[in-house]
Amino acid sequence: MNPILNKYAKLLVNYCLEIKPGDRLYVKTTTLAEPLAREVYREGLKAGGSVLVDFDFREKHSIFNKEAEGDQIEFISPQYKMAMEEFEAYLVIRAPYNLFEDQNLDQEKLKLRKKVTAPLNQLYFQRTATRDLKRNLCQFPTMAAAQNAEMSLEAYENFVFGACNLFDDDPVQRWIDVRHSQQEIVDLLNSREKIRYYGEGIDIQFETAGRTWINSDGQTNMPSGEVYTSPVENSVNGVINFSYPAVYMGHEVEDVTLWVKDGEVEKWEAKRGKEFLDHIFSIDGTRRFGEAAIGTNYNINRFTKNILFDEKIGGTVHMAIGQSYIQAGGKNQSSIHWDMIANMKNGGEIYADDEKIYESGRFLFSDSLPLS
Repeated sequence: MNPILNKYAKLLVNYCLEIKPGDRLYVKTTTLAEPLAREVYREGLKAGGSVLVDFDFREKHSIFNKEAEGDQIEFISPQYKMAMEEFEAYLVIRAPYNLFEDQNLDQEKLKLRKKVTAPLNQLYFQRTATRDLKRNLCQFPTMAAAQNAEMSLEAYENFVFGACNLFDDDPVQRWIDVRHSQQEIVDLLNSREKIRYYGEGIDIQFETAGRTWINSDGQTNMPSGEVYTSPVENSVNGVINFSYPAVYMGHEVEDVTLWVKDGEVEKWEAKRGKEFLDHIFSIDGTRRFGEAAIGTNYNINRFTKNILFDEKIGGTVHMAIGQSYIQAGGKNQSSIHWDMIANMKNGGEIYADDEKIYESGRFLFSDSLPLS
């Protein structure tokens, strides 16, 4: 038994997913994550759950995209379908072989596949919004992810485990402390209706009346450390430059700037990768925002080209084009949800109903952060 992986599995099973006797847990990952999947299987059974593990192998998606035709494209795994419809818990362990494997797939086949899976995806959003389906997304360190982050595998392992607070004596208590510290932030934000992000290349505002800011405390993402909402769709106005590269589906777009009027992205520019941005903005629902958020995890102190970590960087904000969060009250629908990140540590400010609450990467009213 690997002690750090067993500690990781206990955190995932007992805190993130809160597995209870009789719960059914569906685990989706690749064969590279077998060491962690084994420990999750062990801890899931000890908690009284029934655990089903589904392993992807190298280039599975690209082989399917190349070879599948007709009815094969429309086929949906019965065990996946049952999990989305009936199971109580769902864990995705990211463990990539090759992060660029899906970069040159047949787009027409992808569109057909998205159409087929759309009803299950919608059900997934509905069930996870109410936690009828307890869901968590986490990371197992692989060489591909380490290379993409420009780190050695050992350094990347330490980065991942550190971001999840696994070096603490009691990781569960650490995340409970994060929850409490972030609650002060969401309580304030939920008492306000107008938010403004202001900084270098940034002057954008949006309304949140009738929406809910959510305390992301590690239960749906591990690691976490952010507060987020879905802005009122037609209320977003202004300009925002995303100083960090925006990475989606193996494509990297650099120095993205968006101009927004009455909720719709009217103009966009990028120093590199604009062609891919043009393609994304041709897809339904992508010219409106599904999320606005603030990163609070100060253990994540570097950009790794992995949105699971990067969007939580302490001292950043991010906004996502596309699909909204139902649990936040969002109404925008899209097959895309693409988070883009902006640095606020260089003098950036956040205003809530015209009161400055944040400056240069820190909240002005919270003494408890950083805890994550």
